[in-house]
Amino acid sequence: MTEDVVPPAPESAQTDEVWQRLLTEVASLPGLPGVYRYFDAKGEVLYVGKARDLKKRVSSYFHKNHGGTRIGHMVSRIQRLETTVVRSEAEALLLENNLIKTLNPRFNILFRDDKSYPYLKIASHDFPRLAYYRGAVDKKHRYFGPYPNAWAVKETIQLLQRVFLLRTCEDSVYNHRTRPCLLYQIKRCSGPCVGFISEDDYRRDVNQAERFLLGEQEAVLGSLQEQMMAHAEKLEYEKAAEIRNQIGALSKVLHQQSVDTGIEKDVDILAVKVQGGRACVNLAMVRGGRHLGDRAHFPVHVQDHVALAEGEEEAVAVDSADAVEVSVLEAFLAQHYLDGGAPSLLVLSHPVAPALIDALGEQGGRKITVVHQPREQRRTWLEMAVQGADLALTRLLSEEGSQQSRTRALVEALDLALDPQKGEGDPMAALRIECFDISHTAGEATQASCVVYEGHKMQPGQYRRYNIDGITPGDDYAAMKQVLLRRYGGGRLERMPDLVLVDGGKGQISMAREVFEGLGLSLELLVGVEKGEGRKVGLEELVFADGRPKLQLAPTSAALMLVAHIRDEAHRFAITGMRAKRASVRTSGSKLEEIPGVGPKRRARLLQRFGGVRGVQGASIDELASVDGISRDLAEEIYRALH
Repeated sequence: MTEDVVPPAPESAQTDEVWQRLLTEVASLPGLPGVYRYFDAKGEVLYVGKARDLKKRVSSYFHKNHGGTRIGHMVSRIQRLETTVVRSEAEALLLENNLIKTLNPRFNILFRDDKSYPYLKIASHDFPRLAYYRGAVDKKHRYFGPYPNAWAVKETIQLLQRVFLLRTCEDSVYNHRTRPCLLYQIKRCSGPCVGFISEDDYRRDVNQAERFLLGEQEAVLGSLQEQMMAHAEKLEYEKAAEIRNQIGALSKVLHQQSVDTGIEKDVDILAVKVQGGRACVNLAMVRGGRHLGDRAHFPVHVQDHVALAEGEEEAVAVDSADAVEVSVLEAFLAQHYLDGGAPSLLVLSHPVAPALIDALGEQGGRKITVVHQPREQRRTWLEMAVQGADLALTRLLSEEGSQQSRTRALVEALDLALDPQKGEGDPMAALRIECFDISHTAGEATQASCVVYEGHKMQPGQYRRYNIDGITPGDDYAAMKQVLLRRYGGGRLERMPDLVLVDGGKGQISMAREVFEGLGLSLELLVGVEKGEGRKVGLEELVFADGRPKLQLAPTSAALMLVAHIRDEAHRFAITGMRAKRASVRTSGSKLEEIPGVGPKRRARLLQRFGGVRGVQGASIDELASVDGISRDLAEEIYRALH
């Protein structure tokens, strides 16, 4: 592979000079496969393209009159070009999309550089645990997936808990249990932490769960039936009954599975829809023989890319009405499967270039079969995916610029797991967020606020304030610990929120993590809102309790706007409550103000030291005398006046 990098034009160069230089460079290009890049005067990349014949393709931009079209606008901004010669069109495809993902060019179709898809992890252990996982895989554990969304993973974990009774608790919790937890009581765990199941029996259940995830459901049922009969023959009726219950739970799950996937184990189904200047690629996944649902992807720069593609002579020969859809679908395939991971079967709504599929297969080290006019079960899958793309795009267009779009942006940014059965067809309407903030004045009148966001709007009727007592004045960490324990530790909430926001950074989120771990709650719910550099609005960072790296959203991000709005509402509600409490405390503390020798400064020191009038009333004479400016005699006078 050879590289021919053209140096940038001098800043003083005139347009004609730049144009002549570009024409000279184009004339010297070879007629070989390769990739080309266009840059503007600022050095920012405008466009990345591939070609079977570099000279022929690039010449088409400079030897035609494009007028005032988008392609003409782009060509007028080109200051320099770079080309890379490769050995084949397949290499050109792969390099093109590597550069697109790296450079984010202005005129290419771009799909959001999404976080890795979630997996279900069976962690290595004498008694392995089920866990939701996202990130780089570790070979010492087993991973199943990927899944289209967090909800699909968690639904699968719950399924495996019901059938195979596998644990989900963290090792730190597991190692310190002395009695079985609630999950054992409701028959979602076999209680390995307290020795209620042997290591061999638990390992057998893990193996059965792994076979189920690999699509061997019928084999698992047969194996369970054999075990049940073996126990029955040995007169071990209790064990036989337990396995019978497992068989019943598994049979119920298989009966409820809405899509019978037939023979194929791993299949991706992709449908594309373009409307109103926006595009949607809906990806549905079949893993281990189970249809896991779908996820919609929305690219940007669709119209810019299409305008350029219309001027390219090597465009795929398809019906003009489908040209945009094909361009979008090819861009998604190349960018999504660039690093491998494509299953052996793809069911597509539109035909794509065979060279692209060959390149993806070469990259992933396997042969990929593509079907775009499927029959029978595959046709049903594709019809579902097409309908999902249509609905997702319609919803996106209707939500643009609305409150719903902010909710959607936050759900996508944090990949929140929502129950599709809730919200009357709109799961995001059921998204519940609770946000906490602490407010006080120099330790006086400390209050915590909890505000609620649900149904795409704030819910003032569900707001709550908490008076914070029994802590060192000004200790925000202790205040946060107290309010979280009172909010989630009493078991009185009808429903846990889908997301808990804490106003603060690492310190506050560490305290919140400690509370959630103690209560056995999921750390995935906890997110801290940390002020950015210079405490400027729009530079906030999100801190995750479960160990994920910090996330800084763009200042114009709809997701950040929603987070900031909820955080600011919690801050407002805390401040108004604190001020009301402070006014009440100071009014009720008129006795303190009437004590001779206790002026504004000494009164402020007392209130700050003891956290308010109640604290001063509960202090001993020695404690009062320890305050700066308070003598022993004055301390005795204060004590007598307040008692």
